[in-house]
Amino acid sequence: MNKKALSILMRARMKPHDRPNLSLSPLPTTNAASKMQQQNSHKPPTEGNSAPNDSGNSESEFKRVNASMQSAISMNKTEVLDDVLNNFSEGYFTLSDENRRKLLLVLARDYDLNRSQVRELIKQYLGLELPADKAQANGSEEEGLFSSFYRIERNLRHALQPVYEVLFDRLNTHPGGLRFLSILRANILSILTEENIASLRALDSCLKEKLSTWLSPAALELHQITWDDPASLLEKIVAYEAVHPISNLLDLKRRLGIGRRCFGYLHPAIPGEPLIFIEVALMKNVAQTIQEVLWDSPPIPESEATSALFYSISSTQPGLAGINLGKFLIKRVVKLVKREMPHISTFATLSPIPGFMTWLLSKLASQTVLAEGDMSQPVAEGSASTFFENILKPDEEEALMSLPKDIATGKNGMEVLFNLLTSTSYKWIHSPETLSALNPPLMCLCARYLLLEKKRGKALDSVANFHLQNGAMVERINWMADLSEKGLSQSGGIMVNYVYSLDNIEEYAHSYFSNGVIHASSNLQRHVEPE
Repeated sequence: MNKKALSILMRARMKPHDRPNLSLSPLPTTNAASKMQQQNSHKPPTEGNSAPNDSGNSESEFKRVNASMQSAISMNKTEVLDDVLNNFSEGYFTLSDENRRKLLLVLARDYDLNRSQVRELIKQYLGLELPADKAQANGSEEEGLFSSFYRIERNLRHALQPVYEVLFDRLNTHPGGLRFLSILRANILSILTEENIASLRALDSCLKEKLSTWLSPAALELHQITWDDPASLLEKIVAYEAVHPISNLLDLKRRLGIGRRCFGYLHPAIPGEPLIFIEVALMKNVAQTIQEVLWDSPPIPESEATSALFYSISSTQPGLAGINLGKFLIKRVVKLVKREMPHISTFATLSPIPGFMTWLLSKLASQTVLAEGDMSQPVAEGSASTFFENILKPDEEEALMSLPKDIATGKNGMEVLFNLLTSTSYKWIHSPETLSALNPPLMCLCARYLLLEKKRGKALDSVANFHLQNGAMVERINWMADLSEKGLSQSGGIMVNYVYSLDNIEEYAHSYFSNGVIHASSNLQRHVEPE
């Protein structure tokens, strides 16, 4: 297959990644990024983010698209409906951002459900009396006694369906409509990040529910992406890789070659473009650094592998946010790899911890204020700390305070730690003495963050929550596993292995979903056990 077009694309879009400086740490590392929160800056332009033309800013253009949307909802003539839907979707992309927002608000408010009708039906329903002698009635008599209930319940179900569902349903069966709906929802989510508009949130909730149904695992095709796939598909992998950017054509070929696998979910309505894809490394042992995954050369023979490591999972459609396709993808890939390679016994991840440093710095800042006894100063937002807690052990405090003053300064260990971690130069990673002092407290605090810190009963970290709700357990945290700027700023260079135990996936997922139980290895649990 001719890869010339792909090669040109990659040379134009990508900067070569030099191998990392191995002298920074005894464990070699390379660039890594957040798994679930990272927005991919390499995505190709689509209709959803293309710049509107000048006509899109005019009131007349807005009225024209609004009229085509109304026709798409109200029209019953199937022979011209496709043309109307085309006019609407094409016209939508000509609108300015402000006019798109305006149109979506019209859709959310003017085509909502009829609440007056709903209230009237509820009044009628509450006015009915249940038959007192139901137990003595036979089948036909019971049908007659309850016919009014059935009628109002049917009418109520219909009345509780917002009018804009008609538009969603029609677009779903229209060529290109599912992709358009995904773009439409991405625009809705973008607006909601700026304004919490109740009607628009209801519109999003309805569309999300529809997309979740239409993109059920039964409707998706699991495809193993290989070097022999069309260049157009491989281009998508390069463009949408959100965790570890692909540096050149050789890098892409390695990720699809011996000892590696790449699987994606495709939908018939969006051909040639994976909705989500996952990259897998076949290894002898579960990797502790991202360097081991990206730069081991050559890979081991696949027959010697005992573990399958998920090291990157990327969603390609912002409009599908909150629809957990990754859960189904991981489980299907586990089953497929196990069936094809029975000698693989361990399924694990090497994952970033994107929220750790935000949590820790907030905790350190608030505790420093409290330690100084100045309760008049506001506590750092998000820390939830209203009482003093020295989060360092005595020996950790002593080690930090013993560091040379040209490396770290502070009135106490927490202030020293805060000053080190907020330094944008990251000089501490070059000092063995500083690394030795930082290792014990950061590893313990990271374990605490992953295992104990929660929001609404679930893990505070987004990536942890994703894997735990899928049935994984927290196996190991790895010191200095990611020395990229993002890895240092997000998690102090620490990464974590989640393990999917085939015998326990469903049990762990259920206990986490029901009770917030976080399963972890005994080695990790000891970091959070009271002494």
